[in-house]
Amino acid sequence: MSGHSHWAGIKHKKEITDQKRGKIFSKLLTAVTAAARGEPNPDFNPRLRTAVQKAKDAKVPADNIERAIKKALDPSVAFEELIMEAYGPGGAAILIEAVTDSKNRTIAEIKKILSDGGAKWAEPGSVRWAFEEKGEGFEPKFPQELGEGDGKKLGSLIEKLDEHSDVQEIYTNAKGAQV
Repeated sequence: MSGHSHWAGIKHKKEITDQKRGKIFSKLLTAVTAAARGEPNPDFNPRLRTAVQKAKDAKVPADNIERAIKKALDPSVAFEELIMEAYGPGGAAILIEAVTDSKNRTIAEIKKILSDGGAKWAEPGSVRWAFEEKGEGFEPKFPQELGEGDGKKLGSLIEKLDEHSDVQEIYTNAKGAQV
């Protein structure tokens, strides 16, 4: 019975859930920091108010949220917001919003995920025309129907992109993708 304690099983399960929570917290706090640049008061910054509310809904501790807002005021910390464009399986248009402290690293990692998932990097403006900016996000102007195989490939690609810590939102014009 060596190595089969009840506590060991609990410890491993807790470790896995803590890692998942940590990734979610990290994404949400990065969004709070990016939104707090310029105006750190949520009463006067609707984007920050939304980011803080999402963080609170995910049960991020209040002191972590406050630290993220203070981090935005530090001039040595430079977060960049990126909108990357790609064409996915079946020619589906993809917009990827990311917030990063290292633009070159993030772009290289996203390009790798895209190429592994059967998607192609697109030049700025070549995909964005297919989307309309609506408040906090984008909506497709021309929804595209995908076959079942392409829909599954696109869904898998979106999952992999969403796992990346810098990626905040992913938009596609595909109807058949599991987004």
